[in-house]
Amino acid sequence: MEVKGIIAAMVTPFDEHQKINEIATKQLVDKLIGAGVSGIFILGTNGEFHVLSEAEKLDFAKIVIEHVRKRVPVYVGTGGNSTTEVISLSRKMKQLGADALSVITPYFVPPTQKELIAHYKTVAESVEAPIILYNIPKNTGVNMDANTVKELAQVKNIIGIKDSSGKLENIEGYIQASKEEDFAVLSGSDSLILKALKAGAAGAIAATANLITDLDVSIYENYVKGDLDSAEKAQENIEALRAVLKLGTVPSVLKKTVELSGIPVGSARPPVSEPDDTTIDKIKEMLKYYGIEEADYA
Repeated sequence: MEVKGIIAAMVTPFDEHQKINEIATKQLVDKLIGAGVSGIFILGTNGEFHVLSEAEKLDFAKIVIEHVRKRVPVYVGTGGNSTTEVISLSRKMKQLGADALSVITPYFVPPTQKELIAHYKTVAESVEAPIILYNIPKNTGVNMDANTVKELAQVKNIIGIKDSSGKLENIEGYIQASKEEDFAVLSGSDSLILKALKAGAAGAIAATANLITDLDVSIYENYVKGDLDSAEKAQENIEALRAVLKLGTVPSVLKKTVELSGIPVGSARPPVSEPDDTTIDKIKEMLKYYGIEEADYA
């Protein structure tokens, strides 16, 4: 499969009882695909994978995969701390029809680079599915070295990496390390989409695409067309949303922006709390900036 473009890092919609909201999930999927995303990435950081049970992950993935109906690839997060459990969940997601798997580095007890290589190679050998590495050191306590990526890029079904380090030099290092392989480097930091593309990245896995999908997609499309001025303007324009997202714990503010825009994705799971009234007022100002009409029920 070809990995490129803007892949939406989709939130997981919940109802008022904190259960998976199937209707809202389908609404959000259709919005994202309708706006031209190149793929949908579920059960990542903004998808709250860390607070969902395995049964919930499987139920949610089934809803998404069946509703997407191969219109775009679906990337499913199956990472965890135990290599055995990652393999088990990955096999189940593959059986459900996931197009690719995203495997975050183990966390809490940071593994060495040698242990990371062994972990990923074991998973890749055990699951017949394309695998995207997921590097987010501020959350996991471990950063994947470029040499580690170089070795893993040689594994047939390890096809790319999402880098959410926020450091362009990380992305550049991965691009250089994997240049001899059929391997896609993706920015997981929305502030770096255009800079990453200019450095040779294949695209981005973007959480801001939940709300301003058209804008994120336009960064990539304008870059591909060679219209760098328009791409730069679009990149700068996402900062109004990014500034607001910093006002709460992930993904509380992002979910509230989507909720207020008309898709009832619900709140994040505790212990993450709802944005306060001051933050909600700022969210509403941001929606007006983008010309997004506030939902009547919100």
